[in-house]
Amino acid sequence: MSEGSTGEGGGREFERVAGVLRTRMTDGTYPLQSLLPSQRDLAEEFGVSRDTVQRVLRELISEGWIVSRQGSGSRVVKVQRIHSATSSQRPDRMVTLGPLIDHAFACPDVTLDVFTLTTESLDTHIRMQAERIRSRAISPESVTLRILLPAESLATPYWRTESGDHDELLRDRYLAISRRHSASVRSVLRNLEAEKLVSSADVRIRRVPLMPHSKLYLLNGVEAVLGPYQVYRRNIVLDDGREIEGALDVVGLGAGLTHHVKEPDPHAQGTVFVESMQEWFDSVWGLLSE
Repeated sequence: MSEGSTGEGGGREFERVAGVLRTRMTDGTYPLQSLLPSQRDLAEEFGVSRDTVQRVLRELISEGWIVSRQGSGSRVVKVQRIHSATSSQRPDRMVTLGPLIDHAFACPDVTLDVFTLTTESLDTHIRMQAERIRSRAISPESVTLRILLPAESLATPYWRTESGDHDELLRDRYLAISRRHSASVRSVLRNLEAEKLVSSADVRIRRVPLMPHSKLYLLNGVEAVLGPYQVYRRNIVLDDGREIEGALDVVGLGAGLTHHVKEPDPHAQGTVFVESMQEWFDSVWGLLSE
């Protein structure tokens, strides 16, 4: 089956390219109002077909990331900003999730706790860190990753239509994305251990009877990033090419995030926030997860 087909391989390539482009728009590689590379250049860079690139661009348009005009290319119209105490002295400096994860993985022992709807954006970040490790840009000794995901049996308020005619298809799509990226995260980190690039890669994924209204990243026990999921309607194209109109979806990667850092003062706002979120995560992990 060719890469550009609508089968499993085509779905993975589509999500890989879409994930990288979303990340580049949030980390400043493609800033607001900049033009994306041409379809031909993107296809060549990622080793995919033009059909896959065109499908990715349609997806990014429907998500509100870009606008595209014939002969004018695709222009970025949405980026992600993180409000952070560390950038309060420089309001012109954009803080994004990518550099925060870069910084966390530069430590000898990396610990990352995540509560999210899917691991789609996390998968992209973990792959980028794996590339940094392989290039010897960083050399962590151990990586410990704990992921909390909603139980698959849990009813979700998202990925629905007003008529309800295609809700089962949308739910299946969501579960497939969640399973695929979770397996990818696990595989990428375990391969680093197998190749002896890290001494230990402990990846644990558990399901909880909770539907997150925000994504939460806890980095090395000293930083927390929290971002609410914003609900909106858009057209969603399935892997087989069918388009479902007016489906409820959520913005995760492009939503506004807040960044909190522990300080020496135990009563400081950042310290209290990080510690309370860590205690919450640990309690759910230990008492509610499967």
